[in-house]
Amino acid sequence: MRLNQNILLLGKKVVLVPYTSEHVPRYHEWMKSDELQRLTASEPLTLEQEYAMQRSWREDADKCTFIVLDAERWQAQPGATEESCMAGDVNLFLTDLGDPSLGEIEVMIAEPSCRGKGFGTEAVLMMMSYVTKLGLTKFEAKIGQGNEPSIRMFQKLHFEQVAVSSVFQEVTLRLTMSEPERQWLLEQTSHVEEKPYGIGS
Repeated sequence: MRLNQNILLLGKKVVLVPYTSEHVPRYHEWMKSDELQRLTASEPLTLEQEYAMQRSWREDADKCTFIVLDAERWQAQPGATEESCMAGDVNLFLTDLGDPSLGEIEVMIAEPSCRGKGFGTEAVLMMMSYVTKLGLTKFEAKIGQGNEPSIRMFQKLHFEQVAVSSVFQEVTLRLTMSEPERQWLLEQTSHVEEKPYGIGS
């Protein structure tokens, strides 16, 4: 999605930056992991395919992708490359052409040293806050039945289970942004700063 290509979102634990070609080599290394392929229901891609995927995600109007950086590492090392601070990614897909207010959200904290620190939680909150400005009011998360940490995280973020697919071995959770939920989201993300993005910013 071109909309977010010049935007950086600065949180307490994570920084969200647009997915650029600079990030592809590290992302490609992550996705060689059998565990991550299983948790994300992904097939391994060649490096060339990964670059093509990055380009399509930037151009497609129905996808919004941010790379998740470790904020502490990113701020502690002036001049550090974004690639060296990468923790994972957070994505939003507009999956229902008939309902532009619905988005499917997913998050992956791929770097093992960054797990269990609340990075995924803050990244999801920041993404939801960002896209509610675009008119999204309903969010879904489809998670593998065996991925208990991810299911628990979304439940803590007020998502409720609405379906289970034994065929795809996944759980669907949903959050509809009522006025109280919108106020809660604003409170959870009041610290987030939106800044202009340039490579190495």
